[in-house]
Amino acid sequence: MSDLTFVALVGTLGLFVGSFLNVCIVRLPLGRTVLWGRSHCPHCDRQIRAWENLPVISWLALGGRCAGCHASISMQYPVIELVTGLVFAGGAWLYGPTLLLVARLLFACAMVVLFMIDLQHRILPNVITLPGILSGLAFSLVLPPGVRDALIGAAACSLLLFGMGEMVSRVLGKDALGFGDVKMIAMMGAFLGWQMTLVALFLASFLGSVIGLGLVAITRDRDYQIPLGSFLAVGALAAAAAGQPLLDWYVGSLFPR
Repeated sequence: MSDLTFVALVGTLGLFVGSFLNVCIVRLPLGRTVLWGRSHCPHCDRQIRAWENLPVISWLALGGRCAGCHASISMQYPVIELVTGLVFAGGAWLYGPTLLLVARLLFACAMVVLFMIDLQHRILPNVITLPGILSGLAFSLVLPPGVRDALIGAAACSLLLFGMGEMVSRVLGKDALGFGDVKMIAMMGAFLGWQMTLVALFLASFLGSVIGLGLVAITRDRDYQIPLGSFLAVGALAAAAAGQPLLDWYVGSLFPR
């Protein structure tokens, strides 16, 4: 099998996985199971048929509307499917047919779900973060970053974020950080190790500052709750894909030879 064929196959698999991630994004905040129960239209309660569940294609064929009541179907569904397909294809290109690819794709799926749920509901479900910590540590027994860096990443980086949140909360006089964010970054540390998690945290802080301040200015709401978990997810995916080159460039700029 050629490299491009492998990338295409994994990318196609990602489209179907993205369809399942949409189910997780919709059901988990409601406390509903994702293991069984067919999807249905939230407007007319009509069950979605198999051909209507084909990633992206079905949404386009239906014109973005329910086949029963013709209510609009959110663009979230094809977008998440496409993003997941691209992430899977990129992972296949970077890591090839290895166990590390499996670990990175599992991690990426969690980040996609957490990104959307935090963006929409400002929560980061324990059903993802806590098993995610354990999964990351389990993978670290046989894969990079290794169990030592994974343990340091999970413990030290979560404590760092917790400490930063406590300082900001005292300055502002209100809670500035949810404990879900702390558990999420512990999961990131378990999968990526402490160095890449710090890169992810830096990227998330930068994005959160720029975009968050922009949203506060637009909404004119000084109490606007910034979805830190969403920014952490973006930073984590970027660090997983290109964190080491970014770190090398940054260190090289500080300490040129």
